[in-house]
Amino acid sequence: MSMILEAILTTATPDGGTHIAPLGFRRENGYIVLSPFHPSRTLDNLRATGVAAISHPTDVRVFAGCLTGRRDWPLVPCTQVTCGRLADALSHSELIVERIEEDAVRPRFICRELIHANHEAFPGHNRAQAAVIEACILISRLGMLPADKVKQEMDYLAIAIGKTAGPRELEAWNWLKEKIDAHRQQEQAA
Repeated sequence: MSMILEAILTTATPDGGTHIAPLGFRRENGYIVLSPFHPSRTLDNLRATGVAAISHPTDVRVFAGCLTGRRDWPLVPCTQVTCGRLADALSHSELIVERIEEDAVRPRFICRELIHANHEAFPGHNRAQAAVIEACILISRLGMLPADKVKQEMDYLAIAIGKTAGPRELEAWNWLKEKIDAHRQQEQAA
């Protein structure tokens, strides 16, 4: 199985808009493979329009923001597909869906990469950025994971946040902690 890479996926909506969501993708046999969960707007948009863009930002607030109701990030038009992409991205790829491998949980959208463009040099890794992205993955699975597992993982990730986070990472981390707290309160009220 190939490596999963985390990025921001923008998909064209049927009404001509752009939907923003974090999504892991794979590179397999010269294609990019997207596997969104059922149900999701990303999945619906890929079926309806067949185009998307992958953006690679360094600002992890985009990942955390998408999971906490903050989806208003600056976009610019793509050059090969009728979709927006993140304006503040180190690089981006524009995609067209070639075929779909159906699955009841996570269909696989096999996409051809029409263009890949680099916009800025990669500045290097930061542990806090990686911790925020890992926390985003946990948040996206709050309904699937036991609360103690989420707490244990968040406690571990907090070490990297405490040691290496800048203002953006701290802001993203706080958004995610608020999301977890709200989820726990809803569970307790139910």
